[in-house]
Amino acid sequence: MSDLRFVHLGFGPDAVEYTAAWQEQRRVHAARFADEVPDTVLMLEHPPVYTAGRRTEDSERPLDGTPVVDVDRGGKITWHGPGQLVGYPILKLPRPVDVIAHVRRLEEALILTCAEFGLETTRIEGRSGVWVLGDPVESRPAIPGLTLDFDPRLQDEEFDPRLNGPEYAPSNAGQRREDRKLAAIGIRIAKGVSMHGFAINCDPDNTWFDRIVPCGIRDAGVTSLSGELGRAVGVAEVLPVVEKHLRAVLESAEPLPRAV
Repeated sequence: MSDLRFVHLGFGPDAVEYTAAWQEQRRVHAARFADEVPDTVLMLEHPPVYTAGRRTEDSERPLDGTPVVDVDRGGKITWHGPGQLVGYPILKLPRPVDVIAHVRRLEEALILTCAEFGLETTRIEGRSGVWVLGDPVESRPAIPGLTLDFDPRLQDEEFDPRLNGPEYAPSNAGQRREDRKLAAIGIRIAKGVSMHGFAINCDPDNTWFDRIVPCGIRDAGVTSLSGELGRAVGVAEVLPVVEKHLRAVLESAEPLPRAV
């Protein structure tokens, strides 16, 4: 890819409402399809909002009726808000599109970003996004009153972490030494052009995730750069590093059509 441009839509007090950003995505998407603009990455923060991909189940949404924006991306429910850097790469890809390869490129740029901050992250098979691995199961602190082989999240199909207190909260996964997601990815490809994208947690209030089942995953949690590094790492500090690695990965890649 070449001629990649970054557009800053708004951060902090100028954070962009989700529906307004979604409308801007659609506008740029149409322009990219028509070759009126180059490949473009929209960078921004959102005010607090829950968004649900096409595979979201009712049992994963907020119990208190908090509004959720249903969107046309893949994946399940997540949260966006202050302290989280969001990027929407709107890129023209060769057909037939290799969606998995596109996701892997985004993951690679975010893994390199975390490494530059001194944090080792990785992928987990079957779970998109960028992860901090937890300790081996036998080394994790036991949840009070439970043995490691009787974690109800794994044994009880009806277990609901939203109802069972802070010891099961996604935001406390680091204290439990479990796998925890640092960056989420959810995309859509329409007419060979990508939209939606990624969100990397810099210094958000991760307790927002405790009101949902993030990405539909009940046996892991969420984290942030600040939480893992033990110091404040804000969006402004992370923004240029993400852009550097996105540019390097996307401009050096040779996205090929999926084999058919």
